[in-house]
Amino acid sequence: MQIHESAEDYLESILRLSKVRPVVRSIDIATDMNYSKPSISVAMKNLRTNGFIDVDDAGFITLTDSGMKIASDIYERHQLIRDWLTYLGVDKEIAEDDACKIEHTLSPETFEVLKEHISETMNDAD
Repeated sequence: MQIHESAEDYLESILRLSKVRPVVRSIDIATDMNYSKPSISVAMKNLRTNGFIDVDDAGFITLTDSGMKIASDIYERHQLIRDWLTYLGVDKEIAEDDACKIEHTLSPETFEVLKEHISETMNDAD
């Protein structure tokens, strides 16, 4: 199934928030992503309909197995690319923004090759 970049961003936000909060709500995602509550509501409905998230009666959002897989993959890409760019000397804020853009466009094959190369390069520097 093809998933849009925006959906990947929402899932990644839910994953990141779940690492630092006991529960994740729509308002938390809206604040994290700097989007309006109505925009988040529509996105959460779409993610729920497509089976990427569950929302309980209290409005708490959790990732399903398929949502967790996508979120984890994007989060790993983001962290690796951000850290690599920072390692290369790119300003942290620019590296963060660029990682957000790059993480969505790499094929799985390219990412795996980059991941291996980056790991070797950064480990050799230690």
